[in-house]
Amino acid sequence: MKILVTGGAGFIGSNLVHRALSQGHHVVVLDKLTYAGNLASLADLQDSPAFTFVRGDIGDTPRVSSLLQEHQPQAIMNLAAESHVDRSIDGPEEFIQTNVVGTFRLLEAVRNYWKSLPKPQKEAFRFLHVSTDEVYGSLGPKGHFTEATPYAPNSPYSASKASSDHLVRAYNKTYGLPTLITNCSNNYGPYQFPEKLIPLILNRALAGNPLPVYGDGLNIRDWLYVEDHCAALLKVLQEGTPGEMYALGGESERTNIDIVRTLCTLLDELRPREDRRSYQEQITFVEDRPGHDRRYAINPAKIRSSLGWQPKESFETGIRKTVLWYLENQPWVENILSGSYRMERLGIEFGTAKEASPL
Repeated sequence: MKILVTGGAGFIGSNLVHRALSQGHHVVVLDKLTYAGNLASLADLQDSPAFTFVRGDIGDTPRVSSLLQEHQPQAIMNLAAESHVDRSIDGPEEFIQTNVVGTFRLLEAVRNYWKSLPKPQKEAFRFLHVSTDEVYGSLGPKGHFTEATPYAPNSPYSASKASSDHLVRAYNKTYGLPTLITNCSNNYGPYQFPEKLIPLILNRALAGNPLPVYGDGLNIRDWLYVEDHCAALLKVLQEGTPGEMYALGGESERTNIDIVRTLCTLLDELRPREDRRSYQEQITFVEDRPGHDRRYAINPAKIRSSLGWQPKESFETGIRKTVLWYLENQPWVENILSGSYRMERLGIEFGTAKEASPL
């Protein structure tokens, strides 16, 4: 099918575009190319006749409407979003504009396009909205998020994503737009912007810098390899039931400090320090971020039982692939860091010490 992927030059988006093309789909990417969008992540696709890139904003209704009419996609996969908690603490307005207002304007353009389609195409059309488990808030030491978990966002980022989820659901219930919503756990893998925990730690370790860990380092996240996530998204798009939500998790819970130590151990093996001492010596604990959720974990039983999806990568295999990719693709990292981001700490409201920003 022909798919419009918004945010397709970002981390998950670029991996999704590669996978969709490998499955024979035609892909049109719409991306604003903010700091986290990077055309280098799609550079190998520029000559593909099945790939089209358009620079633009999901909030630009005339641009989106024109794009829909020109390319006539059979599905929309919405990954366009501001997506970092710390940045939302520093400046929440951009998150409201992109994640809430932008999603609303995208839905309006898509609804008008969908209404104009002939009945068979209208029935086959799908709008998949990609969201996060952070909309559910913080878990205690037991239990898991499911599709039935009440929303309880604790950061401006998660509140903006919760709002966009509700808008997408409302457009299904009110207008009949055939929407699907996915809420995933933390992703990791190739092409991730280096403000996020895993690439941040890798890049700072290689540079010989301190490896900052928030608070006591015992905050827990469920980790999902990005290629497994993209396989799930395409599965939901093609086989999911309109109006439904699907929770996507890797069932790989780890504390933040365990993640950092694992990365240090892999670097000790794959790229030892010149002095042969462990990278773990660079670990330093820093002031916790405001409103830091203690634990996330997803139960993906619904997608496993209804659509037959499950992750192919264990955390151990996925994290090794990830470290090797970053070691082999340092020019990509250097290109990213040539912009305004310098691995400084974000998410301290009044801009005190500028240390690097962990998860």
